[in-house]
Amino acid sequence: MIRPATPADIPVIHAMIRELAEYEREPDAAKATEEQLHDALFGAHPAVFGLIAEQPTEPAAGAAGSGASEPVGFALWFRNFSTWTGTHGVYLEDLYVRPEARGGGHGKALLAELARICVERGYERCEWSVLDWNAPSIAFYESIGAKAMDEWTVRRLTGAPLRELAAFAEKNG
Repeated sequence: MIRPATPADIPVIHAMIRELAEYEREPDAAKATEEQLHDALFGAHPAVFGLIAEQPTEPAAGAAGSGASEPVGFALWFRNFSTWTGTHGVYLEDLYVRPEARGGGHGKALLAELARICVERGYERCEWSVLDWNAPSIAFYESIGAKAMDEWTVRRLTGAPLRELAAFAEKNG
């Protein structure tokens, strides 16, 4: 089951972001706080949107099914814009399914929901990045028809270089 994230999901989203950072070999890079996530997703001007993948919980031995479920994955995304198509698109910032739930279709269901959102809203693209060593994810993405943008190279400006460039703008503004 895929559903929109709610404020009550913030602790589990935060925990899964930390798990994702561990998986991606950068545990110290995940610095976002629950408060920051709450503000980004549910503040006065939400800039990020979230989806939660759930699966039914196992009832206790001898108990009847409770209908309860637990979050096992998430997707956080935001709108981008293509000057070439003149339309918005989706940039998928994070997609994560907990190891014990992988292979259950949750990742595909999360991406399918993002595709549905794109089509429903007239967005022409859904894009994301994947680490070049993450062969299982790359194979999964290729299996659903996602194409590598091999001609493009991602660039990032952070830390001191970001502040230096900002200072240049202030000085020459």
